[in-house]
Amino acid sequence: MSDDRSSIGTSLLIFLAGAAVGAAVVALTTPKSGPELRNDLGNAGRDLKERLERLRRQGDACSEERTDEA
Repeated sequence: MSDDRSSIGTSLLIFLAGAAVGAAVVALTTPKSGPELRNDLGNAGRDLKERLERLRRQGDACSEERTDEA
């Protein structure tokens, strides 16, 4: 069972890394001025940080539920 969770975690990490690379490529190839690009990248970074924090909290809650069930 732990192999399944590890595989899901690895797959999720690879997906997020691919999404980040794709977003960076799009941002860098879009014709924008420097300040606009920096603002967009900053916003994307903040959004990613918030999403990862939400996922971490969900994982913590799930982990607590499993511990309570055991």
